[in-house]
Amino acid sequence: MKSGSRALGIAASDGPKRSYLCGVVVRADRVVDGAIFETCTVGGTDATAAVVRLVTQLARPDVRWILLSGIAPAWFNIIDIEHVSTVTKTPTISVSFEESDGLTAAIDREFDGIEKQQRLDQYRKLPDRIERTIGDETLFLRFAGINMETATQVSRRFAPTGGRPEPIRVARMMARAHRRAIE
Repeated sequence: MKSGSRALGIAASDGPKRSYLCGVVVRADRVVDGAIFETCTVGGTDATAAVVRLVTQLARPDVRWILLSGIAPAWFNIIDIEHVSTVTKTPTISVSFEESDGLTAAIDREFDGIEKQQRLDQYRKLPDRIERTIGDETLFLRFAGINMETATQVSRRFAPTGGRPEPIRVARMMARAHRRAIE
């Protein structure tokens, strides 16, 4: 992977009603090369559309990968990574940092009726989580438009000392700062 290869890291910071998403373009040599913001509804079902808008508005054909911080920002507002990858024509990797039994029980507990069924259907169609060791940390990856080997290589390449990939780390900091500035 060339040092100028770029990934778009996307992370969210939740407020009471809106979640503030930040997308940060980072080169493989860890130079930050752009940023953009978007919102979605806390407890809604619009996170996938918000991610697609963010990528589309960014309009950066040089971005080769999308790295998402998890798949359920904004209180179970699940991101359909297959849809994101297909619509944006960009391989998409969701990275989570903690072992988990999944979201099924929490969705069952927190929602009723159609809201529950929508989330369960969307959650169940996600690609399986694959455990990978990056440096000295264990990451859990879901990916679309890319194979497991490449998803692991991309995650490794963008993690400077192991652990959290830099595009996600920077996006998370910027999303939090943006939310604080607005609220």
